[in-house]
Amino acid sequence: MSEDLQTLEQKIDRLINICARLQKENISLRERESTLLKERSKLLEKNELARNRVEHMIVRLKNLNNEG
Repeated sequence: MSEDLQTLEQKIDRLINICARLQKENISLRERESTLLKERSKLLEKNELARNRVEHMIVRLKNLNNEG
């Protein structure tokens, strides 16, 4: 009976260690996700700004073409 109890304790210890490792990994992944979402937002903003600039340049070029 004592061996069964010891085996059970070892299994519980392993599960506790696995849970602790998974919690750390989960925190790390959530932080990484947050960082990536912020980077994505910045890139989308830069992309929108670049698109607006290009559209503005196209309008200016068309106006120059129409004047000439």
